[in-house]
Amino acid sequence: MKERIYMSINRIKQFYLFATDKVKKEDIDFTKKYLDKNEINIFNSLSNADKKHSIRVAYDVFKICRKENKDLDITHRLVKVALLHDVGKGLCKLNIIDRSLLVILDSLSNGKIKKFSNIKKIDIYYNHAEKAYNILKNNGYDDNFLNLIKNHHSRNINIDDELRILMFCDDKN
Repeated sequence: MKERIYMSINRIKQFYLFATDKVKKEDIDFTKKYLDKNEINIFNSLSNADKKHSIRVAYDVFKICRKENKDLDITHRLVKVALLHDVGKGLCKLNIIDRSLLVILDSLSNGKIKKFSNIKKIDIYYNHAEKAYNILKNNGYDDNFLNLIKNHHSRNINIDDELRILMFCDDKN
């Protein structure tokens, strides 16, 4: 019961942030520290709300990596993953109403609306991680990097420390 209340409060927070939070100059500067020109082009395919979400995830990943004394290379890589983890959403923009309805329908149907993945917005909602993986797989990333992107919503796999950090920060934001 407590977890359900937390999830509901978190969804309200996410709705509010989606509607109000804006990408600022310092956010753009932050992304430029971690993404190259090609990656910035890919990142820019996202809606402003999805960019800001990814930036918030990346900020939190950075804080956790610092707190846990992660190696600088690992920190840099995980921040890059956080910035790029949702680029599959750039293939079909979901506005605040689309997203809200999909979250509600997903909850009410216990995920059964996934069978309607032939509808583009439902497909993106459920499969954006796989789509992000496909967008990034021919850009020279190693398997671990790509698997973090592909599995950032997977709950039924072996979750290593890096995926744990990414999932926690993504769920929080």
